[in-house]
Amino acid sequence: MSRALIIGAGGVAGVVIHKCCQNSEVFGEICIASRTKSKCDRFKDELKDKTATKITTAQVDADNVEQLVALIKDYKPDIVINVALPYQDLHIMDACLECKVDYLDTANYEPEDTAKFEYKWQWAYRERFEKAGITAILGCGFDPGVTGVFCAYAQKHYFDEINYIDILDCNGGDHGYPFATNFNPEINIREVSAKGSYIEDGKWVETEPMEIKREYDFDEVGKKDMYLLHHEELESLALNIKGIKRIRFFMTFGQSYLTHLKCLENVGMTSIEPIMFEGKEIVPLQFLKAVLPDPASLGPRTKGKTNIGCICQGKKDGKDVNYYVYNVCDHQECYKEVGSQAVSYTTGVPAMIGAMMVLTGRWKKPGVYNVEEFDPDPFMDALNKWGLPWKESFDPTLVD
Repeated sequence: MSRALIIGAGGVAGVVIHKCCQNSEVFGEICIASRTKSKCDRFKDELKDKTATKITTAQVDADNVEQLVALIKDYKPDIVINVALPYQDLHIMDACLECKVDYLDTANYEPEDTAKFEYKWQWAYRERFEKAGITAILGCGFDPGVTGVFCAYAQKHYFDEINYIDILDCNGGDHGYPFATNFNPEINIREVSAKGSYIEDGKWVETEPMEIKREYDFDEVGKKDMYLLHHEELESLALNIKGIKRIRFFMTFGQSYLTHLKCLENVGMTSIEPIMFEGKEIVPLQFLKAVLPDPASLGPRTKGKTNIGCICQGKKDGKDVNYYVYNVCDHQECYKEVGSQAVSYTTGVPAMIGAMMVLTGRWKKPGVYNVEEFDPDPFMDALNKWGLPWKESFDPTLVD
């Protein structure tokens, strides 16, 4: 049995905590730590009589490396699961390095003052983690995360080379609000309002936000408009999957969401540039986050399903192969099981599985890695066991 330190107490953290507690054979003890200890205590109180996992809680500022180091040295975890904000990744990695403890996160680092999503800052830790003899797993949510495992599985079993990958992320859920985001509004809006990009022939091709639109008929959800976005796993998959000529990422958005977002953009509410308001400096996007519904509150009112997967095109034994692997997740079923909607669920379950892969030695080697660099098979088996069963098709509708 192992001991995990979970940093964060939001919607995704709640799923990770529930799933670790369901898997107490691996996670014998967990410590939940956040800036607001009362949030951690609520999870502990909810779960203490429902699990064999021993739960403790702690207060920590994830921006403060000294505090993180003190907590890690005191608790002595076997792994740190970072489900705090992406801005805090490097601080937590620094603390793990100092304490020589394994690390896992669900989203790549981005600086707070610029919406820039790339792996260079975390990849710069490779040699130091290797020398320290510890493992760091980057981006082990769904996308990034499961999408990388899906591609590695396709490469291992069905292809000699994969030339084209399209990652499709569909949320067919309805929460009933005129406008709300399914995960942290600050991260969500930064991601959606940034320029789109994809990789073709080894180069980034940049597009205007929402410039490229396609319609796709998603299994169990139906026809949805989807838009090309920049997404961090494109960068690592382009390096780690053999034969890539083009890789793109699409996400669905309803017209109401896009209209609201455009209005908010037009009046400056999505800006990350500080402004003066009544003698105080505020960031408009952070203020907007404060007035929008908390994503953690959407669980009980969200109906519908998500469908996220990867379409791969390539060759096996000289023949063309098309392959689609995806998961469908029901918002209400997730809420019944762990008290969250499917967007948090699809991120939190893979984080628990990734940590389990490290703790059981299946994904354990010194250095900093993206998920597609490991054997996908035990992870794919665990997805079926822990609530994210996948389907596959060898005759999918392709995206033009």
